[in-house]
Amino acid sequence: MRGTLVLNASFEPLSTVSLNRAVVLVLQDKAVVEQAHPGLRVRAAEVDLPVPRVIRLCRYVRVPFRRRAPWSRRGVLVRDRHRCAYCGRRATTVDHVVPRAQGGADSWLNTVASCAEDNHRKADRTPEQAGMPLLRAPFEPTPADAMLLALGQDDREALPVWLAAGRVAA
Repeated sequence: MRGTLVLNASFEPLSTVSLNRAVVLVLQDKAVVEQAHPGLRVRAAEVDLPVPRVIRLCRYVRVPFRRRAPWSRRGVLVRDRHRCAYCGRRATTVDHVVPRAQGGADSWLNTVASCAEDNHRKADRTPEQAGMPLLRAPFEPTPADAMLLALGQDDREALPVWLAAGRVAA
């Protein structure tokens, strides 16, 4: 289990929170469980509720419009599903397509997930200079896509059609 998706009262995705925070919001009657993990329950002396996968706030929260998802190394690994952009094996690092030594920036379109071996082999060269073509081009996820990607592949597939449809690039 990763984070719990938090929906606004209007069913718009807002963020992800820890299981503990999700349970507290439900117990304080600030949110309701929209979808739970099958067969899992949170139990205490006077509490018995399903383990929330998706919760919805009871009151609408106005959120400033966010045009872009903030870039992060973890975000790049999640976006690329921890697969190396050069060989397809498990990725543990982030590589700059245009190296920082050549003026490359930390951005969604200039970074890809990479295994340590390919990152070291490519060094301070572009993929063309190193003879290492990219298996897939980097892209910039929308803020909603980045949030849903953070939930992970298994959780995303279990989300209802009304929430996941068209939100996440395959």
